[in-house]
Amino acid sequence: MATTAASTTSWQPQEGGVKEICALLELQISPSSTADKSQIWQQLETYSQHPDFNNYLAFILARAEGTSVEIRQAAGLLLKNNLRKAYKSMTSESQQYIRSGLLPCLGAPDKHIRSTVGTIITEIVQLGGILGWPELLQALVTCLESNDLNHMEGAMDALSKICEDAPQLLDADVPGLPDRPIQIFLPRLYQFFQSPHTSLRKLALGSINQYIMLMPAALYASMNQYLQGLFVLAHDPAPEVRKLVCAAFVQLIEVRPSFLEPHLKQVMEYILQVSKDKDEEVALEACEFWSAYCDTQLSPENLREFLPRLIPVLLSNMVYADDDESLAEAEEDDSLPDREQDLKPHFHASRLHGSEDAEDDDDDDIVNVWNLRKCSAAALDVLSNVFGDDILPTMMPVVQSKLAATGDEFWKEREAAVLAIGAVAEGCINGLYPHLPQMVEFLIPLLDDNFPLIRSISCWTLSRFSKYIVQESGHKKGYEQFDKVLLGILRRVLDNNKRVQEAACSAFATLEEEAAEELAPRLEVILQHLMCAFGKYQRRNLRIVYDAIGTLADAVGVELNQPKYLEILMPPLIAKWQQLSNTDKDLFPLLECFTSIAQALSTGFAQFAQPVFQRCIEIIHTQQLAKVDSASAGALYDKEFIVCSLDLLSGLSEGLGSGIESLVAQSSLRDLLLQCCMDGASDVRQSAFALLGDLSRVCAVSLHPRLPEFLDVAAKQLNTPNLKETLSVANNACWAIGELAVKIQKEISPVVVNVISYLVPILQHSEELNKSLVENTAITLGRLAWVCPELVSPHMEHFMQPWCIALSMIRDDIEKEDAFRGLCAMVRANPSGALSSLVFMCKAIASWHEIKSEDLHNEVCQVLHGYKQMLRNGAWDQCMSALEPPVKEKLSKYQV
Repeated sequence: MATTAASTTSWQPQEGGVKEICALLELQISPSSTADKSQIWQQLETYSQHPDFNNYLAFILARAEGTSVEIRQAAGLLLKNNLRKAYKSMTSESQQYIRSGLLPCLGAPDKHIRSTVGTIITEIVQLGGILGWPELLQALVTCLESNDLNHMEGAMDALSKICEDAPQLLDADVPGLPDRPIQIFLPRLYQFFQSPHTSLRKLALGSINQYIMLMPAALYASMNQYLQGLFVLAHDPAPEVRKLVCAAFVQLIEVRPSFLEPHLKQVMEYILQVSKDKDEEVALEACEFWSAYCDTQLSPENLREFLPRLIPVLLSNMVYADDDESLAEAEEDDSLPDREQDLKPHFHASRLHGSEDAEDDDDDDIVNVWNLRKCSAAALDVLSNVFGDDILPTMMPVVQSKLAATGDEFWKEREAAVLAIGAVAEGCINGLYPHLPQMVEFLIPLLDDNFPLIRSISCWTLSRFSKYIVQESGHKKGYEQFDKVLLGILRRVLDNNKRVQEAACSAFATLEEEAAEELAPRLEVILQHLMCAFGKYQRRNLRIVYDAIGTLADAVGVELNQPKYLEILMPPLIAKWQQLSNTDKDLFPLLECFTSIAQALSTGFAQFAQPVFQRCIEIIHTQQLAKVDSASAGALYDKEFIVCSLDLLSGLSEGLGSGIESLVAQSSLRDLLLQCCMDGASDVRQSAFALLGDLSRVCAVSLHPRLPEFLDVAAKQLNTPNLKETLSVANNACWAIGELAVKIQKEISPVVVNVISYLVPILQHSEELNKSLVENTAITLGRLAWVCPELVSPHMEHFMQPWCIALSMIRDDIEKEDAFRGLCAMVRANPSGALSSLVFMCKAIASWHEIKSEDLHNEVCQVLHGYKQMLRNGAWDQCMSALEPPVKEKLSKYQV
């Protein structure tokens, strides 16, 4: 490619270079070209190294008038991608050449060229700021005021992209300008609300909407003008404008509800009307408003008068649209293999030891495309939680009339009615509870309906009531109904329709979690159905069966450990286990499933343990090799294999207990685990430290030769500047240190002082960190104090107060006992160290419901009596008077 030095703004391309690049771009974008696209891409990449290449692209986009629009656009998009990497390191002359070519194209006759130019302008502004392009603002203003549609649209397109990608740049002071850019543009954007051109109204409103979250002073000050504009555009003939009006109201109610408060009635009346807009996207945006309103601090009473009209609209929206893609999917039977794109990526959650703050949300409707039907059902769910049974008098007559429409042509109405009952299952349970037996009785036959989507929604709705169905199973009639629901859902697990299979397995998993050991009498029948599904399902739904089997194992625990059950359960799983290679991702859910089974069967898993253990070791070894050299490993690196294998090994150590020791001793696990504890990926480290803790409990001896290294790397996880990003790793490492301390006793002494220095800051900043880490920190600190009181007690006064506060939050269990043994040991070694925190220590002791261990109870008594004798002249009574009555009452059982 020939070149001319780009030393001045008068840079000129050479014709040969332009032709050469255009020819390459034409080959690249031509669908009929037989040329090798990767070779063309490589050629363009090579050209990118040339200092003038981006000038050529800018020339082709902005000035090569005779070239086709498609080639010019391709040059522009390539230029945008190149600038992202190279703009800041370019010569100022090249930057200036590119910028100067773009501005005249804002008004280009072709819309695609204008749009591409807007994209590049936004990229440059993000890279160089407003100040780096002094001419830009004036050029945009000139175009906006030109009255030429192409110029106005081009400028508006660029401006809307800047507002979307970098809104903060326009709301910042620019040296040399009296006002912030947003103040210059806002009045012009408001003017466009009245433009006869839909494109300008849409771009102007969309641009301002980007600032609702940021709420710059200019928008705050002109809020009335903005709201008046929204009310004018509310009845715009263009659906894309009405959609933006709804989006604005939704964002305002979320971010600044006070602005809408004076106009609330008017806004709600409007949103109610457009919740049934003939354009589904407008209606969807409008329906978001109802859930958003319920999340604000505004009174729900404002909404009450709209309920009689709103609920029928939501119910009507919940009927499947004719073009809903679920309708086509629902026709697929299970003989059709899954397409690769139907297989969702697998996400495995690494093991975490301790109380967890996150909640599982298992109420996702079955397919994950958000649409008007789901949004309306979600709104009904939220309204039922706010207004409870008050919505039933409006809702139930509509639901009953939909259910009464019996012809085949009304199946979608019936389906929506069943969805509605499920949507309000939580919020309206008090009103529905007396009618629950009749409702369940009504829903059970729908599990066998002719229409697959009625069968699938009936599974979901029944699962929403599973808590109450299980509660009622204590008496004969209730148990009979529970049994009917269980068998009905199991029948659907074996449905021929994939969508119903998926819904039934999910519903069954929910029922399992609620019923737990109640399932034991039906285990044989459950296993027969699940294993039959296991043989019948295609790949995607197979993952859900694994989940249902894993949940079953978690629910019934050791009940599963009977030969008659294992004969049904294990052979098909083992056959699948042998069939999958060590690099097949379908192994992930199977590894997870085995983890639950190993924990449930306890020592009963011993007969299957050796090959499972060995395979986990092989998988970790292969992946660690693949990380360095995938060719010699014969596999591509994927950390998920390591995480799932580590977690299964944790499940084995939990199930087998000390029975795992012989397996560990004959393997390379110790060295592999140490490598995993030092891995760069936090989820690998998280699972590695969980396994370290589990092994410490059952066979600490097998870690011995490398103990100092394990302790050192675990301690480092607690002393990292980015602790907040790796809380779960720190949590598991902290717990593992505590488990090791209890087992190896004084051998831990070389690291104790170091570890204490990392634990204390966690307790001192507990309100910024998660509950689980703070609890584990308090327990580990106590365990270290228990085994090495002489090392920990000299530092007591630095941490007693936050430590006692943390201890008082922990529920009664064996780990809390260990921590209090440490407390007692420290006080014996250094009684004066706790004096200034005595009130907090008393509160921590009072947090026990009951200390089950007699010797610990006695130790705590001795500690309190020791202080009572030590504190004379009314000092003890003074301490007691600082305690609340319930705390004093709890301490009375220690006779003080």
